[in-house]
Amino acid sequence: MELLDRLQFFGPLDLVAIAMLTIAWVGIGWNIERAGSKRPSVSVLMAQYRREWMTQFITRPQRIFDANILSTLRQGTTFFASASMIGIGGGLALIGNKEQLLGIAQDLSLQNAPAIFWEVKILVVVLFLANGFLKFVWSHRLFGYCAVMMASVPNDRANPLCIPRAAKAAEINITAARSFNRGLRSVYFALGALAWLLGAIPLLAATALTVLILWRREFASQSRSVLLQGD
Repeated sequence: MELLDRLQFFGPLDLVAIAMLTIAWVGIGWNIERAGSKRPSVSVLMAQYRREWMTQFITRPQRIFDANILSTLRQGTTFFASASMIGIGGGLALIGNKEQLLGIAQDLSLQNAPAIFWEVKILVVVLFLANGFLKFVWSHRLFGYCAVMMASVPNDRANPLCIPRAAKAAEINITAARSFNRGLRSVYFALGALAWLLGAIPLLAATALTVLILWRREFASQSRSVLLQGD
């Protein structure tokens, strides 16, 4: 009964808002990663360039160029993993300090609700950040696998191991990039989930805005237009 008494502060609209947030998060990811050839997303288009990268890499005399690119990609995953950890730590610290939490809640809303009401809302943000952290860490590891596989690719195209190993390195690279993009989307939705602190309606609005931003960058951005231009 005590749990039910605490949950009474969450109305039907809150449940709808959280459901829409989850559906939007899963749905936009599915559309981006499985976009068809008629309307490919930026992520799908970049996957082809990653395969082409590994093809060109085979005969490149100085492979330090490719090593620098891979190092830059790994630095990006490290940065976002660290940022996610800071966000997770801040969220958990806020949950653990009920007085500070209630003080912030009073500044954001006039609703008289117990600490657990706000803790649940912050926990949703923390869960998105935790998912992003795990994706970034796995992406960093996969880029490391890719580096090892690239080092095993012979410099001679006539070598029978050359093409197969380069193709494997390309697919690992694509998988690492996919995990990195999933982590970024989790961060986007974590920022959107912060709007729940203001209420269910702001959360619905923030969810719609987050989906719109992600859709535009993947399907209607200037970078996508450039990628679609013929060589």
